[in-house]
Amino acid sequence: MATVFTKIINGELPGRFVYEDDEIVAFLTIAPITHGHTLVVPRAEIDHWQNVDPAVFGRIMAVSQLIGKAVTKAFGAERAGVIIAGLEVPHLHVHVFPAYNLSDFGFANADHNPSPESLDEAQAKIKAALEQLQSAGG
Repeated sequence: MATVFTKIINGELPGRFVYEDDEIVAFLTIAPITHGHTLVVPRAEIDHWQNVDPAVFGRIMAVSQLIGKAVTKAFGAERAGVIIAGLEVPHLHVHVFPAYNLSDFGFANADHNPSPESLDEAQAKIKAALEQLQSAGG
């Protein structure tokens, strides 16, 4: 059975994408721990991160690094947080989010009812930051 992320990737469920290539996608989570919280997900259904081919994991982390640069730029954060939890959905995903302090690393702080407008704004800011980064060469 397809995971919820596969359904988002395939367009069966809505998603606010900020990045896509042949192997990896990145879209906003619907329960952000900070504004701009993005999930980096391989298109292939891989459950455990420790089982992924090292080359694919390298691509996932390279995209995560790019998203990290974009969210720090877009939201004025000094750092980007990265978490691989793997408990919510059995499909490998890397949480990348603007981090302002250590308390930002807690899923207990997630906003489970963000407004569609706040998610649309975050998507636009991240996409704009990605365009600026890519036009500047990285």
